[in-house]
Amino acid sequence: MSTRFFTPAAACLAALLLVACGAKQAPIVIDSQSSVPGTQVTRKGEVLALTGTGIRVGHKLPATNLIDAMTMQPVNLADNQGSVLFLSIVPSIDTKVCEEQTHLLAEQGDRLPDAVRRITVSRDTPFAQARFAEEARLEDIEYLSDYKEGEFGRSVGLLIESSRLLARAVILVDGHGVVRYIQVVPDTTHLPDMEKAFAEAEKLVKQVK
Repeated sequence: MSTRFFTPAAACLAALLLVACGAKQAPIVIDSQSSVPGTQVTRKGEVLALTGTGIRVGHKLPATNLIDAMTMQPVNLADNQGSVLFLSIVPSIDTKVCEEQTHLLAEQGDRLPDAVRRITVSRDTPFAQARFAEEARLEDIEYLSDYKEGEFGRSVGLLIESSRLLARAVILVDGHGVVRYIQVVPDTTHLPDMEKAFAEAEKLVKQVK
């Protein structure tokens, strides 16, 4: 058979492969809206109830024990004095959106003053968090795990009732332990507005000074 018989088909296949290889994934949506802690969020249209006591701006951060992924020691963030806490809360660190949120915290958040403690909080085990930090080379931020009972999640109203994971959120706490900023992302597949949160954290540092 003549090879010319296959040329149009081969050309068509090559074109399809080029399109497929060149196709870009849709960017992750950045959400500027916020749900109220202790109410509900969604995931692709599915309503997810949040359990626990909903934290509010002006409230003190509740005293709960989280586990430091690098030291395996308990950490009570309510004991923090002087530093601004930037809490980046994610459902599960090994998923696409959570990974992107953590990259933003570590890389874009690197411009924040030293007075800001950048912390990722999730219900992943401390071992999973430590492995992620090493593999992603994001070891200049803190990782705290709420893996035992979800005590932190319940204390701020961010524990998803069905999955027992944490809702996606950012919480900023001033040097006196008072919550000054909250964004609970309404759809857990979206990113929080990290740039707005960075700007708010910088304002809090200036107020401390």
